Amino acid sequence: MKSAVPCILAVNGGSSSIKFALFESAPLQPILKGSIQGVGIAQGNFVVKGVSQADDFTRSVKVPDHGTAVVLLMDWIGARIEPGALVAVGHRVVHGGPKYWEARRITPEMMGELRQLSPFDPEHMPEEILLAEAFQRRFPDLSQIACFDTAFHRDMPRVARLLPIPRRYEAKGVRRYGFHGLSYAYLMQELEHVGGRKAANARVVLAHLGNGASMAAVREGRSVDTTMAFTPASGLPMSTRSGDVDPGLASFLARSENMTASQFDHMANHESGLLGISETSADMRDLLARASDDRRAAEAVELFCYQAKKSIGAYAAVLGGLDTLVFAGGIGENASPVRARICEGLGFLGIELHAARNLAHANVISTDASRVTVRVIRTDEELMIARAVHRVLGPGA
Repeated sequence: MKSAVPCILAVNGGSSSIKFALFESAPLQPILKGSIQGVGIAQGNFVVKGVSQADDFTRSVKVPDHGTAVVLLMDWIGARIEPGALVAVGHRVVHGGPKYWEARRITPEMMGELRQLSPFDPEHMPEEILLAEAFQRRFPDLSQIACFDTAFHRDMPRVARLLPIPRRYEAKGVRRYGFHGLSYAYLMQELEHVGGRKAANARVVLAHLGNGASMAAVREGRSVDTTMAFTPASGLPMSTRSGDVDPGLASFLARSENMTASQFDHMANHESGLLGISETSADMRDLLARASDDRRAAEAVELFCYQAKKSIGAYAAVLGGLDTLVFAGGIGENASPVRARICEGLGFLGIELHAARNLAHANVISTDASRVTVRVIRTDEELMIARAVHRVLGPGA
């Protein structure tokens, strides 16, 4: 039976997946979560987890591109709820550029400006625009809200936003923006909920470690620095993204291998990181399982943890010390060996991990004597999207 309860759909489009969640709109509460995984490969999966196990299912699907994936999602939504019950769709939009940070209704004018922003992040923006356009065609009267992943970092100190390149490019919007903002906003709200306002207003490092990985230094609830910069490809090494590399590498590969800018961009985003070092897998779970027998897998894990450890040290310097370290994201929430290796040797900062708590993925994984509280918080970007939609639509949504 179709549901007639007014609801909000949160859509979180990635380069190879679409995550989504359905919420009752008044009061806001979750109905189900799901994802379409494996977009762009021969065989993907459509996964749904509901409040009731009766709503759970997993099935194989063919999703050669995002256009196919969004039609699959819209067809499923259409079969799940009555026409008119869908109040609004909220979209995670990775890049807001210099103009957009607050969540707001998507208009034709905004869509035109987002298309102009696509060169800022060609890995994500075209697909996110495609998703919004597809919903507009299917549901022309439906409110759609854009939620920008750069918003959390918009008030970083100017020195943290500047890139050390000719100043004229700043006028074109080239600067450090930072990403994973929806996740970081959620983590800070949860930190205040579980640790109190004092903890949320202190010196905090947030580590969102997943297929995309970044860290943020937060003081008094505000971002003061973050590892990602102009695009989400910078900073820490990730599943398939290189993170920071010597800019001279681009010209070297152009000379030695005739590599074009497009080919370099593809290499840095899709062939590097854990996959590039291991030569076998972009999945941390696979690499941890192989590390004892495969030197390449072991080095990929070692490099990831080493660079993450360096960033914690750097951000402790930025903050003038550290009070709380939060792990989130698929790796941060589930890979206890990675958390242990990142924190190993950071006792001089006041970080002391409790081995049993860490292994059990406890909410607090530091010892009682640790000067720094180390937490694991499961992030929820889709909930932040739904909350933003609710806020934009106003009372009665």
